[in-house]
Amino acid sequence: MLTIRIGQDSLPEAGPGRSLWQDARGRVARNPVAMTSLAALVLVGAFAILGPSFSGWSTEDINWNVLGNVESAGRPSLDSGHYFGTDQLGRDLFVRTAHGVRISLMVGIVGALIAIVVGTLYGTIAGYFGGRTDSIMMRTVDVLMSIPYMFVLIILLVMFGHSIILLFVGIGLVSWLDMARIVRGQTLSIKNREYVESAVVIGVPAPLIIFRHILPNLLGVVIVYATLLIPNMIIFESFISFLGLGIQEPNTSLGVLISEGAAQMRYGVLWQLGFPLVFFIVIQFGFFFLGDGIRDALDPKDRH
Repeated sequence: MLTIRIGQDSLPEAGPGRSLWQDARGRVARNPVAMTSLAALVLVGAFAILGPSFSGWSTEDINWNVLGNVESAGRPSLDSGHYFGTDQLGRDLFVRTAHGVRISLMVGIVGALIAIVVGTLYGTIAGYFGGRTDSIMMRTVDVLMSIPYMFVLIILLVMFGHSIILLFVGIGLVSWLDMARIVRGQTLSIKNREYVESAVVIGVPAPLIIFRHILPNLLGVVIVYATLLIPNMIIFESFISFLGLGIQEPNTSLGVLISEGAAQMRYGVLWQLGFPLVFFIVIQFGFFFLGDGIRDALDPKDRH
């Protein structure tokens, strides 16, 4: 009997396998635009948290020497300790901008989280069960999408008061509809895959299938949409605050600061608008470019 023995050196060694998330993380790390956006967002977050500790002023302290002469005495200066200058009431704009960035990021993140949780669960249930359940649930979404949700949020704030908690919840609850439709479409394709059909055949309960097999495979879509939803939440809050219906004193936000700065431009006080507007633009573009980078990293058609 002839035996052919192949030496170990003649067989190629299998390299270490990489998961989808490891591969995506590497692709994002090699994307200079996404990494620059991430670094900018980290710096903005650090400024919002640590910025006030570098100033000797608080959000409510008033520099009485500036009142009545903001155009000259309230300009940005390292000597006076007003790094971004002061507002029309003599309050330090550096600290107020840091506080405004913090509030705006909180509104964006909390609002997006609420929208994602509600929309993901709603869309997953509709897509998985299908049939009449899917039809009723999605027709409800279509009806709700026809309602101008911005006016609904304004009515809620007028009826129940200008509460920051209501603003968080309100923005999140009126922004989950698009997420529900996206998740529902993804669920329709996932539920027909072999591992889901096998779980159904062996009698695994529907809730367990949803949480163990459907939702984990939706995580990539949810993360990408979240990075694009957060700046939209901040825009909503800024618009509401610009109208005077959002964040109220002594709190502030980027929308409030931009509104106050726009009113002071006629007096030549440009820094009161400029600094909050720069942070607003950096946050918007940062999340958008980071979301694009994550989306490209998770795209199976672009993986090689």
